Amino acid sequence: MKNLYYYDTPIGRLGIAEENGSITNLYFHGENIPEQDYQLNETPLLKDAGRQLEEYFAGTRKDFSLPLAPKGTNFMSEVWEALKRIPYGETRSYKDIAEEVGNAKACRAVGMANNRNPIAIFIPCHRVIGTNGSLIGYGGGLDTKVLLLKLETKYK
Repeated sequence: MKNLYYYDTPIGRLGIAEENGSITNLYFHGENIPEQDYQLNETPLLKDAGRQLEEYFAGTRKDFSLPLAPKGTNFMSEVWEALKRIPYGETRSYKDIAEEVGNAKACRAVGMANNRNPIAIFIPCHRVIGTNGSLIGYGGGLDTKVLLLKLETKYK
């Protein structure tokens, strides 16, 4: 059974989804959510995820300890694992991530995997920036990306 619950955060209302005991999606306010696929139900896991998000926004949590199960290709999974290794308060370029996953020329593919990350924040795709330091795209909007990066800089 797929469950979904909403939490109010400093960046708006977020929907967190879980299935079979793992977090599968995070939805930003205004994002199209296939609600017919979910039951509105705050499971213990979703409650814990909501609490951890609250701690993150308060600056008291730097790492998440949740079972995550994003769905994607093997390459996407490699990229998402690399994103989880970016330390709190730091950034990496798309090129850095491409090199980390073993294909220095795969910057665009890394960008696409980053774009398709279904569990933003928990898998910190907001920590990926352009090689020249520019902020490039974010599912929650560039304003949200800026807020998350500033938050992490403040509490680093």
